[in-house]
Amino acid sequence: MFKLLLVLRQTGLLSPPGLTRLIMSITRHGSNLMALLAISARTYGGKPALRDENESLSYRELLLQSEILAHELKSRYRIKRGSRVGFLCKNHAALVKSLFAASQAGADLFLLNAEMGREQLEHTIRERSFDLVIHDPAWTSLLEQMDGPTAMLPAYAGLVEGEDQLSVDQLCREELSGHSADETRRSLTRESGGRLMLLTGGTTGKAKTAPHKPFLFSYLNPMSTLLDKLQLMKCGTAYIATPIYHGYGIAMLLLFIALGKKIVVTSGFQACHASELVKLHRVEFISVVPIMLKKMLAHDPEALRSLRCIASGGAELPVALAEEAKRELGDVLFNLYGTSEAGLAAVATPLELMDYPGTIGKRINGVPLVVQNSSGQIAEPDEIGMVALRRKGVFIRKSSFIATGDVGWRNRKGYFFLCGRVDDMIVSGGENVYPVELERVLLGHPLIADAAARGVPDDDFGQRLVAYIQLKPEAAVSAEEIADWLRGKAARYQMPRDILLVDELPYTPLGKVDRKRVGAKE
Repeated sequence: MFKLLLVLRQTGLLSPPGLTRLIMSITRHGSNLMALLAISARTYGGKPALRDENESLSYRELLLQSEILAHELKSRYRIKRGSRVGFLCKNHAALVKSLFAASQAGADLFLLNAEMGREQLEHTIRERSFDLVIHDPAWTSLLEQMDGPTAMLPAYAGLVEGEDQLSVDQLCREELSGHSADETRRSLTRESGGRLMLLTGGTTGKAKTAPHKPFLFSYLNPMSTLLDKLQLMKCGTAYIATPIYHGYGIAMLLLFIALGKKIVVTSGFQACHASELVKLHRVEFISVVPIMLKKMLAHDPEALRSLRCIASGGAELPVALAEEAKRELGDVLFNLYGTSEAGLAAVATPLELMDYPGTIGKRINGVPLVVQNSSGQIAEPDEIGMVALRRKGVFIRKSSFIATGDVGWRNRKGYFFLCGRVDDMIVSGGENVYPVELERVLLGHPLIADAAARGVPDDDFGQRLVAYIQLKPEAAVSAEEIADWLRGKAARYQMPRDILLVDELPYTPLGKVDRKRVGAKE
Protein backbone atom coordinates (compact mmCIF):
# COMPACT_ATOMS: atom_id res chain seq x y z
CA MET A 1 0.00 0.00 0.00
CA PHE A 2 2.86 2.40 0.81
CA LYS A 3 4.45 1.75 -2.59
CA LEU A 4 1.10 2.36 -4.32
CA LEU A 5 0.69 5.69 -2.54
CA LEU A 6 4.28 6.64 -3.40
CA VAL A 7 3.76 5.95 -7.12
CA LEU A 8 0.46 7.84 -7.10
CA ARG A 9 2.22 10.81 -5.52
CA GLN A 10 5.09 10.60 -8.04
CA THR A 11 2.65 10.60 -10.98
CA GLY A 12 0.39 13.33 -9.60
CA LEU A 13 -2.62 11.04 -9.05
CA LEU A 14 -2.57 11.29 -5.26
CA SER A 15 -5.31 13.91 -5.15
CA PRO A 16 -9.12 13.72 -4.97
CA PRO A 17 -9.53 14.28 -8.76
CA GLY A 18 -6.72 11.85 -9.54
CA LEU A 19 -8.06 9.12 -7.29
CA THR A 20 -11.55 9.63 -8.74
CA ARG A 21 -10.24 9.14 -12.30
CA LEU A 22 -8.34 6.06 -11.18
CA ILE A 23 -11.35 4.45 -9.50
CA MET A 24 -13.73 5.34 -12.35
CA SER A 25 -11.41 3.89 -15.00
CA ILE A 26 -10.85 0.61 -13.17
CA THR A 27 -14.55 0.32 -12.33
CA ARG A 28 -15.49 0.96 -15.96
CA HIS A 29 -12.90 -1.18 -17.75
CA GLY A 30 -11.52 -3.65 -15.20
CA SER A 31 -7.90 -4.55 -14.49
CA ASN A 32 -6.52 -4.42 -18.03
CA LEU A 33 -4.44 -2.19 -20.28
CA MET A 34 -7.48 -0.21 -21.43
CA ALA A 35 -8.03 0.94 -17.86
CA LEU A 36 -4.51 2.35 -17.88
CA LEU A 37 -5.21 4.25 -21.10
CA ALA A 38 -8.58 5.44 -19.76
CA ILE A 39 -6.92 6.97 -16.68
CA SER A 40 -4.56 8.91 -18.93
CA ALA A 41 -7.35 9.95 -21.32
CA ARG A 42 -9.41 11.27 -18.40
CA THR A 43 -6.36 13.10 -17.05
CA TYR A 44 -4.68 14.42 -20.21
CA GLY A 45 -7.56 14.52 -22.72
CA GLY A 46 -6.46 16.42 -25.84
CA LYS A 47 -2.72 16.30 -25.14
CA PRO A 48 -0.60 14.51 -27.77
CA ALA A 49 -0.30 10.81 -26.99
CA LEU A 50 1.13 8.92 -29.95
CA ARG A 51 2.92 9.83 -33.16
CA ASP A 52 4.09 7.46 -35.90
CA GLU A 53 4.85 7.83 -39.62
CA ASN A 54 1.14 7.90 -40.50
CA GLU A 55 -0.82 9.67 -37.78
CA SER A 56 -0.84 11.70 -34.60
CA LEU A 57 -3.33 10.94 -31.82
CA SER A 58 -4.33 12.65 -28.60
CA TYR A 59 -5.05 10.60 -25.49
CA ARG A 60 -8.77 11.06 -26.04
CA GLU A 61 -8.51 9.92 -29.68
CA LEU A 62 -6.29 6.95 -28.81
CA LEU A 63 -8.80 5.76 -26.20
CA LEU A 64 -11.80 6.15 -28.53
CA GLN A 65 -10.16 4.29 -31.42
CA SER A 66 -8.95 1.53 -29.08
CA GLU A 67 -12.50 1.15 -27.70
CA ILE A 68 -13.95 0.97 -31.20
CA LEU A 69 -11.44 -1.71 -32.08
CA ALA A 70 -12.21 -3.63 -28.87
CA HIS A 71 -15.88 -3.64 -29.86
CA GLU A 72 -14.98 -5.01 -33.31
CA LEU A 73 -12.66 -7.68 -31.94
CA LYS A 74 -15.41 -8.94 -29.65
CA SER A 75 -18.31 -8.76 -32.11
CA ARG A 76 -16.61 -9.57 -35.42
CA TYR A 77 -13.80 -11.92 -34.33
CA ARG A 78 -15.37 -13.34 -31.15
CA ILE A 79 -12.36 -12.42 -29.03
CA LYS A 80 -13.13 -12.95 -25.35
CA ARG A 81 -11.53 -13.93 -22.07
CA GLY A 82 -9.22 -16.86 -22.72
CA SER A 83 -8.75 -16.09 -26.43
CA ARG A 84 -5.21 -16.03 -27.79
CA VAL A 85 -4.22 -13.05 -29.91
CA GLY A 86 -0.80 -12.89 -31.54
CA PHE A 87 0.84 -9.63 -32.63
CA LEU A 88 3.33 -9.82 -35.49
CA CYS A 89 4.02 -6.11 -35.94
CA LYS A 90 6.75 -3.53 -35.91
CA ASN A 91 6.26 -0.28 -33.99
CA HIS A 92 3.25 1.75 -35.15
CA ALA A 93 -0.04 3.19 -33.89
CA ALA A 94 -2.13 0.25 -35.13
CA LEU A 95 -0.15 -2.12 -32.91
CA VAL A 96 -0.62 0.11 -29.86
CA LYS A 97 -4.40 0.36 -30.40
CA SER A 98 -4.62 -3.40 -30.91
CA LEU A 99 -2.85 -4.15 -27.65
CA PHE A 100 -5.27 -2.01 -25.67
CA ALA A 101 -8.29 -3.39 -27.54
CA ALA A 102 -7.39 -7.07 -27.14
CA SER A 103 -6.62 -6.58 -23.46
CA GLN A 104 -10.06 -4.97 -22.97
CA ALA A 105 -11.58 -8.09 -24.54
CA GLY A 106 -9.80 -10.25 -21.95
CA ALA A 107 -7.48 -12.06 -24.38
CA ASP A 108 -3.97 -13.32 -23.74
CA LEU A 109 -1.58 -11.11 -25.72
CA PHE A 110 1.37 -12.81 -27.46
CA LEU A 111 4.08 -10.41 -28.67
CA LEU A 112 5.85 -12.15 -31.56
CA ASN A 113 9.28 -11.18 -32.86
CA ALA A 114 8.59 -9.34 -36.11
CA GLU A 115 12.03 -10.42 -37.40
CA MET A 116 11.66 -14.15 -36.77
CA GLY A 117 12.39 -16.67 -39.49
CA ARG A 118 9.79 -18.73 -41.30
CA GLU A 119 10.59 -21.96 -39.46
CA GLN A 120 10.22 -20.38 -36.03
CA LEU A 121 7.03 -18.60 -37.07
CA GLU A 122 5.48 -21.82 -38.33
CA HIS A 123 6.37 -23.57 -35.07
CA THR A 124 4.96 -20.70 -32.99
CA ILE A 125 1.70 -20.53 -34.96
CA ARG A 126 1.26 -24.28 -34.76
CA GLU A 127 2.08 -24.54 -31.05
CA ARG A 128 0.07 -21.56 -29.77
CA SER A 129 -3.21 -22.10 -31.68
CA PHE A 130 -4.04 -18.41 -31.97
CA ASP A 131 -7.65 -17.29 -32.31
CA LEU A 132 -6.43 -14.17 -34.13
CA VAL A 133 -3.12 -12.86 -35.42
CA ILE A 134 -2.81 -9.11 -35.98
CA HIS A 135 0.08 -8.59 -38.38
CA ASP A 136 1.89 -6.23 -40.71
CA PRO A 137 0.87 -6.61 -44.39
CA ALA A 138 4.29 -8.04 -45.27
CA TRP A 139 3.37 -11.23 -43.40
CA THR A 140 0.00 -11.81 -45.14
CA SER A 141 1.16 -14.19 -47.85
CA LEU A 142 3.25 -16.34 -45.51
CA LEU A 143 0.51 -16.58 -42.86
CA GLU A 144 -2.03 -17.65 -45.47
CA GLN A 145 0.17 -20.63 -46.33
CA MET A 146 0.17 -21.92 -42.74
CA ASP A 147 -2.32 -24.12 -40.89
CA GLY A 148 -3.92 -21.72 -38.43
CA PRO A 149 -4.53 -19.22 -36.94
CA THR A 150 -8.33 -19.14 -36.83
CA ALA A 151 -8.39 -15.55 -38.15
CA MET A 152 -5.96 -12.90 -39.38
CA LEU A 153 -6.23 -9.11 -39.32
CA PRO A 154 -3.66 -6.86 -41.04
CA ALA A 155 -2.59 -3.77 -39.14
CA TYR A 156 -2.98 -1.77 -42.34
CA ALA A 157 -4.74 -2.49 -45.64
CA GLY A 158 -2.86 -4.59 -48.20
CA LEU A 159 -0.80 -2.94 -50.89
CA VAL A 160 -2.60 -4.65 -53.78
CA GLU A 161 -4.50 -2.03 -55.77
CA GLY A 162 -8.24 -2.41 -55.46
CA GLU A 163 -7.97 -4.99 -52.70
CA ASP A 164 -10.97 -4.91 -50.36
CA GLN A 165 -9.48 -5.98 -47.05
CA LEU A 166 -10.33 -5.10 -43.48
CA SER A 167 -7.50 -3.81 -41.34
CA VAL A 168 -6.97 -2.46 -37.84
CA ASP A 169 -6.53 1.00 -39.28
CA GLN A 170 -9.84 0.83 -41.17
CA LEU A 171 -11.80 -0.58 -38.23
CA CYS A 172 -10.55 2.21 -35.96
CA ARG A 173 -11.34 5.00 -38.40
CA GLU A 174 -14.70 3.95 -39.84
CA GLU A 175 -17.86 5.04 -38.09
CA LEU A 176 -19.69 2.08 -36.63
CA SER A 177 -23.06 1.80 -38.34
CA GLY A 178 -25.80 2.62 -35.87
CA HIS A 179 -23.39 3.21 -33.00
CA SER A 180 -22.24 6.44 -31.43
CA ALA A 181 -19.06 6.64 -29.41
CA ASP A 182 -21.09 6.40 -26.19
CA GLU A 183 -22.96 3.36 -27.49
CA THR A 184 -19.70 1.71 -28.41
CA ARG A 185 -18.36 2.27 -24.91
CA ARG A 186 -21.54 0.91 -23.34
CA SER A 187 -21.14 -2.26 -25.40
CA LEU A 188 -17.82 -2.97 -23.68
CA THR A 189 -18.16 -4.88 -20.45
CA ARG A 190 -15.79 -4.67 -17.49
CA GLU A 191 -13.13 -7.32 -18.01
CA SER A 192 -10.06 -8.63 -16.24
CA GLY A 193 -7.26 -8.55 -18.77
CA GLY A 194 -5.48 -11.72 -19.84
CA ARG A 195 -1.76 -12.32 -19.68
CA LEU A 196 0.92 -10.48 -21.62
CA MET A 197 3.11 -13.19 -23.14
CA LEU A 198 6.67 -12.31 -24.14
CA LEU A 199 8.28 -14.87 -26.44
CA THR A 200 12.02 -15.13 -25.91
CA GLY A 201 14.64 -16.99 -27.90
CA GLY A 202 15.65 -14.58 -30.65
CA THR A 203 14.89 -15.06 -34.32
CA THR A 204 15.78 -18.74 -34.57
CA GLY A 205 15.11 -21.84 -32.49
CA LYS A 206 12.19 -22.64 -30.21
CA ALA A 207 10.79 -19.63 -28.40
CA LYS A 208 10.12 -19.72 -24.66
CA THR A 209 7.14 -17.95 -23.11
CA ALA A 210 7.42 -15.45 -20.27
CA PRO A 211 3.92 -14.56 -18.96
CA HIS A 212 3.09 -11.27 -17.23
CA LYS A 213 -0.06 -9.76 -15.79
CA PRO A 214 -0.48 -6.62 -17.93
CA PHE A 215 -1.55 -4.12 -15.32
CA LEU A 216 0.64 -1.27 -14.19
CA PHE A 217 0.13 -1.76 -10.47
CA SER A 218 1.78 -5.18 -10.75
CA TYR A 219 5.08 -3.31 -11.31
CA LEU A 220 5.11 -0.65 -8.63
CA ASN A 221 8.73 -1.17 -7.54
CA PRO A 222 10.31 -0.81 -11.03
CA MET A 223 8.03 2.09 -11.87
CA SER A 224 8.88 3.96 -8.67
CA THR A 225 12.60 3.40 -9.28
CA LEU A 226 12.44 4.69 -12.86
CA LEU A 227 10.43 7.74 -11.84
CA ASP A 228 12.94 8.53 -9.11
CA LYS A 229 16.28 7.76 -10.76
CA LEU A 230 15.48 8.79 -14.35
CA GLN A 231 13.34 11.80 -13.36
CA LEU A 232 10.81 10.85 -16.04
CA MET A 233 8.14 13.34 -14.95
CA LYS A 234 10.45 16.08 -16.26
CA CYS A 235 10.48 14.54 -19.76
CA GLY A 236 7.71 15.73 -22.07
CA THR A 237 8.34 13.62 -25.19
CA ALA A 238 9.57 10.03 -25.38
CA TYR A 239 10.86 8.17 -28.42
CA ILE A 240 10.45 4.38 -28.12
CA ALA A 241 13.15 3.29 -30.58
CA THR A 242 13.32 -0.29 -29.28
CA PRO A 243 10.82 -2.90 -30.59
CA ILE A 244 7.53 -2.96 -28.70
CA TYR A 245 7.43 -6.74 -29.13
CA HIS A 246 10.42 -6.91 -26.77
CA GLY A 247 9.86 -6.66 -23.02
CA TYR A 248 11.96 -3.50 -22.83
CA GLY A 249 9.89 -1.75 -25.52
CA ILE A 250 6.42 -2.65 -24.22
CA ALA A 251 7.44 -1.67 -20.68
CA MET A 252 8.52 1.80 -21.80
CA LEU A 253 5.38 2.25 -23.90
CA LEU A 254 3.04 1.46 -20.99
CA LEU A 255 5.08 3.55 -18.58
CA PHE A 256 4.87 6.68 -20.72
CA ILE A 257 1.18 6.10 -21.43
CA ALA A 258 0.66 6.09 -17.66
CA LEU A 259 2.63 9.35 -17.36
CA GLY A 260 0.63 11.08 -20.10
CA LYS A 261 3.66 11.91 -22.25
CA LYS A 262 3.88 12.32 -26.02
CA ILE A 263 5.26 9.08 -27.49
CA VAL A 264 7.01 8.81 -30.85
CA VAL A 265 7.36 5.40 -32.52
CA THR A 266 8.76 4.28 -35.88
CA SER A 267 8.48 0.96 -37.70
CA GLY A 268 12.25 0.69 -38.15
CA PHE A 269 15.48 2.27 -36.98
CA GLN A 270 17.91 4.29 -39.05
CA ALA A 271 20.35 6.52 -37.22
CA CYS A 272 19.86 9.51 -39.54
CA HIS A 273 16.06 9.37 -39.32
CA ALA A 274 16.09 8.75 -35.56
CA SER A 275 18.37 11.73 -35.00
CA GLU A 276 16.09 13.94 -37.11
CA LEU A 277 13.06 12.85 -35.06
CA VAL A 278 14.82 13.67 -31.80
CA LYS A 279 15.63 17.13 -33.09
CA LEU A 280 12.21 17.74 -34.71
CA HIS A 281 10.11 16.72 -31.69
CA ARG A 282 12.54 17.99 -29.05
CA VAL A 283 12.62 14.47 -27.63
CA GLU A 284 13.78 14.35 -24.02
CA PHE A 285 13.69 10.58 -23.40
CA ILE A 286 14.76 7.79 -25.73
CA SER A 287 14.91 4.03 -25.20
CA VAL A 288 17.73 2.38 -27.15
CA VAL A 289 19.96 -0.64 -27.33
CA PRO A 290 23.67 0.34 -27.32
CA ILE A 291 24.22 -0.09 -31.07
CA MET A 292 21.45 2.46 -31.75
CA LEU A 293 23.08 5.05 -29.51
CA LYS A 294 26.48 4.34 -31.04
CA LYS A 295 25.18 4.98 -34.57
CA MET A 296 23.29 8.14 -33.57
CA LEU A 297 26.35 9.62 -31.86
CA ALA A 298 28.44 8.83 -34.94
CA HIS A 299 25.84 10.44 -37.23
CA ASP A 300 25.03 13.75 -35.51
CA PRO A 301 25.47 14.28 -31.76
CA GLU A 302 24.27 17.89 -32.14
CA ALA A 303 20.79 16.60 -33.04
CA LEU A 304 20.58 14.86 -29.67
CA ARG A 305 21.03 17.93 -27.46
CA SER A 306 17.42 17.91 -26.27
CA LEU A 307 17.80 14.52 -24.60
CA ARG A 308 17.59 14.53 -20.81
CA CYS A 309 17.51 10.77 -20.44
CA ILE A 310 18.86 7.96 -22.62
CA ALA A 311 17.78 4.55 -21.33
CA SER A 312 20.04 1.83 -22.71
CA GLY A 313 19.00 -1.80 -22.31
CA GLY A 314 18.63 -5.13 -24.07
CA ALA A 315 22.37 -5.62 -24.59
CA GLU A 316 25.66 -4.89 -22.83
CA LEU A 317 26.59 -1.21 -22.65
CA PRO A 318 30.28 -0.81 -23.60
CA VAL A 319 32.31 1.36 -21.23
CA ALA A 320 33.74 3.34 -24.16
CA LEU A 321 30.23 4.17 -25.39
CA ALA A 322 29.17 5.39 -21.94
CA GLU A 323 32.22 7.65 -21.85
CA GLU A 324 31.49 8.99 -25.34
CA ALA A 325 27.88 9.75 -24.43
CA LYS A 326 29.04 11.69 -21.37
CA ARG A 327 31.54 13.71 -23.42
CA GLU A 328 28.99 14.59 -26.10
CA LEU A 329 25.74 14.94 -24.11
CA GLY A 330 26.57 15.14 -20.41
CA ASP A 331 25.10 13.00 -17.63
CA VAL A 332 22.08 11.61 -19.48
CA LEU A 333 22.86 7.91 -20.05
CA PHE A 334 21.31 5.22 -17.83
CA ASN A 335 21.99 1.49 -18.05
CA LEU A 336 18.96 -0.75 -17.50
CA TYR A 337 19.10 -4.50 -16.88
CA GLY A 338 16.15 -6.85 -16.91
CA THR A 339 14.87 -10.23 -18.01
CA SER A 340 11.81 -11.33 -19.94
CA GLU A 341 10.66 -13.28 -16.90
CA ALA A 342 11.14 -10.66 -14.19
CA GLY A 343 11.14 -7.38 -16.08
CA LEU A 344 13.40 -4.55 -14.96
CA ALA A 345 15.82 -5.71 -12.26
CA ALA A 346 18.64 -3.13 -11.96
CA VAL A 347 19.44 0.46 -12.97
CA ALA A 348 22.76 2.31 -13.18
CA THR A 349 22.77 6.12 -13.20
CA PRO A 350 25.24 8.25 -15.20
CA LEU A 351 27.35 8.93 -12.10
CA GLU A 352 27.38 5.23 -11.18
CA LEU A 353 28.54 4.36 -14.70
CA MET A 354 31.50 6.68 -14.22
CA ASP A 355 32.32 5.51 -10.67
CA TYR A 356 31.85 1.82 -11.48
CA PRO A 357 32.51 1.37 -15.23
CA GLY A 358 30.55 -1.49 -16.74
CA THR A 359 28.05 -1.83 -13.90
CA ILE A 360 24.38 -2.61 -14.47
CA GLY A 361 23.70 -0.84 -11.17
CA LYS A 362 22.09 -1.94 -7.95
CA ARG A 363 19.04 -4.16 -7.86
CA ILE A 364 15.66 -2.50 -7.66
CA ASN A 365 13.99 -2.66 -4.25
CA GLY A 366 11.64 -5.61 -4.14
CA VAL A 367 13.36 -7.43 -7.03
CA PRO A 368 15.21 -10.51 -5.67
CA LEU A 369 18.28 -10.28 -7.93
CA VAL A 370 21.24 -12.32 -6.64
CA VAL A 371 24.41 -14.09 -7.77
CA GLN A 372 24.30 -17.85 -7.20
CA ASN A 373 27.54 -19.78 -6.68
CA SER A 374 28.37 -23.30 -7.87
CA SER A 375 27.12 -24.76 -4.57
CA GLY A 376 23.66 -23.34 -5.13
CA GLN A 377 24.02 -20.66 -2.45
CA ILE A 378 24.05 -16.87 -2.71
CA ALA A 379 27.58 -15.91 -3.73
CA GLU A 380 29.85 -13.78 -1.59
CA PRO A 381 30.76 -10.27 -2.83
CA ASP A 382 33.23 -10.37 -5.76
CA GLU A 383 32.52 -14.08 -6.34
CA ILE A 384 31.56 -14.91 -9.92
CA GLY A 385 28.43 -16.98 -10.38
CA MET A 386 25.09 -17.26 -12.12
CA VAL A 387 22.91 -14.14 -12.03
CA ALA A 388 19.53 -15.33 -10.81
CA LEU A 389 16.24 -14.33 -9.25
CA ARG A 390 15.58 -15.78 -5.82
CA ARG A 391 12.20 -17.38 -5.33
CA LYS A 392 10.26 -16.43 -2.23
CA GLY A 393 10.60 -19.02 0.51
CA VAL A 394 12.39 -19.96 3.69
CA PHE A 395 14.92 -22.55 2.57
CA ILE A 396 17.84 -21.81 0.25
CA ARG A 397 18.55 -24.54 -2.27
CA LYS A 398 19.19 -24.75 -6.02
CA SER A 399 15.48 -24.88 -6.80
CA SER A 400 15.11 -21.57 -4.96
CA PHE A 401 16.59 -19.68 -7.91
CA ILE A 402 15.45 -18.77 -11.42
CA ALA A 403 18.46 -18.48 -13.72
CA THR A 404 18.72 -15.47 -16.05
CA GLY A 405 21.35 -17.12 -18.26
CA ASP A 406 23.88 -14.42 -17.36
CA VAL A 407 27.13 -14.83 -15.44
CA GLY A 408 28.29 -12.03 -13.18
CA TRP A 409 29.26 -10.78 -9.74
CA ARG A 410 28.30 -8.19 -7.13
CA ASN A 411 30.77 -5.93 -5.36
CA ARG A 412 30.70 -5.09 -1.66
CA LYS A 413 28.67 -1.94 -2.27
CA GLY A 414 25.88 -3.86 -4.01
CA TYR A 415 26.69 -3.02 -7.65
CA PHE A 416 26.23 -5.83 -10.16
CA PHE A 417 28.51 -6.60 -13.11
CA LEU A 418 28.10 -9.08 -15.96
CA CYS A 419 30.77 -11.40 -17.37
CA GLY A 420 28.77 -12.87 -20.25
CA ARG A 421 26.21 -15.53 -21.04
CA VAL A 422 26.39 -19.05 -19.64
CA ASP A 423 26.15 -20.61 -23.10
CA ASP A 424 28.97 -18.40 -24.47
CA MET A 425 31.56 -19.62 -21.96
CA ILE A 426 34.40 -21.85 -23.14
CA VAL A 427 37.04 -23.79 -21.18
CA SER A 428 40.53 -22.98 -22.45
CA GLY A 429 43.48 -24.72 -20.81
CA GLY A 430 41.35 -25.38 -17.72
CA GLU A 431 40.21 -21.77 -17.37
CA ASN A 432 36.62 -20.55 -17.76
CA VAL A 433 36.74 -17.90 -20.48
CA TYR A 434 33.92 -15.53 -21.46
CA PRO A 435 34.14 -13.95 -24.92
CA VAL A 436 32.64 -10.67 -23.70
CA GLU A 437 35.67 -10.06 -21.46
CA LEU A 438 37.99 -10.10 -24.49
CA GLU A 439 35.53 -7.93 -26.42
CA ARG A 440 35.60 -5.28 -23.68
CA VAL A 441 39.40 -5.09 -23.86
CA LEU A 442 39.37 -4.85 -27.66
CA LEU A 443 36.83 -2.02 -27.59
CA GLY A 444 39.40 0.05 -25.71
CA HIS A 445 41.53 0.23 -28.87
CA PRO A 446 41.12 3.69 -30.44
CA LEU A 447 40.75 2.31 -34.01
CA ILE A 448 38.28 -0.53 -33.29
CA ALA A 449 34.59 0.24 -33.91
CA ASP A 450 33.24 -3.09 -32.67
CA ALA A 451 34.45 -6.57 -31.78
CA ALA A 452 33.07 -10.06 -31.30
CA ALA A 453 34.68 -13.24 -30.04
CA ARG A 454 33.64 -16.87 -30.05
CA GLY A 455 35.13 -20.19 -29.06
CA VAL A 456 36.58 -22.71 -31.52
CA PRO A 457 38.11 -26.18 -30.96
CA ASP A 458 41.83 -26.23 -30.27
CA ASP A 459 44.14 -29.27 -30.12
CA ASP A 460 46.36 -27.91 -27.35
CA PHE A 461 43.93 -26.00 -25.11
CA GLY A 462 40.60 -27.73 -25.84
CA GLN A 463 39.10 -24.41 -26.95
CA ARG A 464 40.44 -20.98 -27.88
CA LEU A 465 38.87 -17.68 -28.76
CA VAL A 466 38.79 -16.17 -32.23
CA ALA A 467 38.28 -12.38 -32.40
CA TYR A 468 36.44 -10.61 -35.21
CA ILE A 469 37.25 -6.92 -35.54
CA GLN A 470 35.34 -4.15 -37.29
CA LEU A 471 37.56 -1.08 -37.66
CA LYS A 472 36.44 2.52 -37.56
CA PRO A 473 36.06 4.28 -40.94
CA GLU A 474 39.41 5.16 -42.53
CA ALA A 475 41.28 3.26 -39.79
CA ALA A 476 44.41 1.38 -40.85
CA VAL A 477 45.76 -1.24 -38.48
CA SER A 478 46.73 -4.87 -39.00
CA ALA A 479 45.70 -7.96 -37.04
CA GLU A 480 49.32 -8.35 -35.91
CA GLU A 481 49.39 -4.80 -34.55
CA ILE A 482 46.16 -5.41 -32.64
CA ALA A 483 47.64 -8.61 -31.17
CA ASP A 484 50.74 -6.72 -30.02
CA TRP A 485 48.54 -4.04 -28.43
CA LEU A 486 46.44 -6.71 -26.73
CA ARG A 487 49.37 -8.42 -24.98
CA GLY A 488 49.59 -7.17 -21.42
CA LYS A 489 45.98 -5.96 -21.49
CA ALA A 490 44.31 -9.37 -21.72
CA ALA A 491 44.99 -12.43 -19.60
CA ARG A 492 46.97 -15.28 -21.19
CA TYR A 493 43.90 -17.49 -21.49
CA GLN A 494 41.93 -14.61 -23.08
CA MET A 495 44.41 -14.05 -25.91
CA PRO A 496 42.72 -15.03 -29.18
CA ARG A 497 44.18 -17.73 -31.39
CA ASP A 498 43.27 -15.63 -34.44
CA ILE A 499 42.27 -12.02 -35.07
CA LEU A 500 40.20 -11.51 -38.21
CA LEU A 501 39.30 -8.13 -39.68
CA VAL A 502 35.76 -7.95 -41.11
CA ASP A 503 33.87 -5.26 -42.99
CA GLU A 504 30.83 -5.45 -40.72
CA LEU A 505 29.68 -7.58 -37.80
CA PRO A 506 26.21 -9.18 -37.87
CA TYR A 507 23.62 -8.00 -35.36
CA THR A 508 20.28 -9.33 -34.14
CA PRO A 509 17.19 -7.08 -34.56
CA LEU A 510 17.65 -6.06 -30.90
CA GLY A 511 21.15 -4.78 -31.56
CA LYS A 512 23.22 -7.57 -30.02
CA VAL A 513 26.13 -9.09 -31.93
CA ASP A 514 24.72 -12.26 -33.50
CA ARG A 515 27.28 -14.82 -32.36
CA LYS A 516 25.61 -17.58 -34.37
CA ARG A 517 26.40 -15.70 -37.57
CA VAL A 518 29.86 -14.41 -36.63
CA GLY A 519 32.35 -16.34 -38.72
CA ALA A 520 29.59 -18.35 -40.39
CA LYS A 521 31.23 -17.98 -43.82
CA GLU A 522 34.55 -19.43 -42.71
